[in-house]
Amino acid sequence: MSNGTDETAADVLERAAADVPLAALVEKPYTETAIESLRDEGVYDDSRRVRENDDGRVALPVTAPPSETDVLGVVRQVDPEPRSPGLEDLLAERGWSEADLESAPGSWAVVGSVILVTVPEDCPDEAALGEALLELHGEADSVLADEGIENDGDAGTHREPRTRLIAGETDTETIHTEHGTRYGLDPAEVMFSPGNQAERARMGEVVDPDERVFDMFAGIGYFTLPMARAGAQVTAAEINPTAFRYLLENAVLNDVGDRVDAYMTDCRDLVSDLEADRIVMGYYGSADGTDADGHGTRADGAHEFLPDALDALAAGGVVHYHEATPESRLWERPLERLESAVDDAERTLEVLETRRVKSHSAGVSHVVVDARIE
Repeated sequence: MSNGTDETAADVLERAAADVPLAALVEKPYTETAIESLRDEGVYDDSRRVRENDDGRVALPVTAPPSETDVLGVVRQVDPEPRSPGLEDLLAERGWSEADLESAPGSWAVVGSVILVTVPEDCPDEAALGEALLELHGEADSVLADEGIENDGDAGTHREPRTRLIAGETDTETIHTEHGTRYGLDPAEVMFSPGNQAERARMGEVVDPDERVFDMFAGIGYFTLPMARAGAQVTAAEINPTAFRYLLENAVLNDVGDRVDAYMTDCRDLVSDLEADRIVMGYYGSADGTDADGHGTRADGAHEFLPDALDALAAGGVVHYHEATPESRLWERPLERLESAVDDAERTLEVLETRRVKSHSAGVSHVVVDARIE
């Protein structure tokens, strides 16, 4: 049979196969982390359901094979199941017109029982938006409008999120769980970046039991908790009093209070008393001095703290150096800064790994360099 072209039966089969949707396979414990990464990469397909296989793997719907997200493989998904009504469907049920739906947000974050969403300026009804998000995420209790960050204190000693309740319960304190680590926090009071989830989990995997770790910018325990749960002894510094309170509470919540020595102080005040096997520099700064988790007391970045980190690092120790780097300077700038500080300290380094954590802003990536310092 001919359709007027030179297409063969093999061509027809290949074209049909190309129309079958794709799914990326991941281990079940990494489902949330992979979905977040696939969303950042722009290949996650919200129109289809996630499927759990009998072998403990999960099939995540994608529009194209991922290039940045670590997956076990990509398969074609036969008989895909459509996802339950999405946000736009729920907003349409609440009377939003086609023109209104163009202003619907394309992404939001779920932190424990709290949804954080940036409300578009032309949003026709933010109350309806909040109600729709609560219906979409049945486990959530509150919706906060994310309005950026603000200085707290005359000297800008730390930053806090600026939020506004648009739906649900006024009590927004919650417990957010990732890979077994529980983070108690109030997203209206302290920053939390879901995009850092994979890096938080990784810190619990790279650390060895009984290692001496210095977390220079601990926050509520973003990296401290997974490392302490893995058996490390962590010295954690945090200057923000609200974040510090949650840090102490979270150490107890995760039953690692005996492995976390927490100090509400500038991390540099602790350097002379430490000899750490591993140092985490999770603060990377931005133009206004703040990173995605609200760290920062000044407009400089983590590279300004490198001399202090090296002073506290034992010979053969590992540093995890974070930076917000323009894509045009990957990996030139972070490596130059690290190498310069190591040279000034008359030490040597071995780069173990370079990783993109997430997109920081247009044309800028949050990256981390792992290096062993001799």
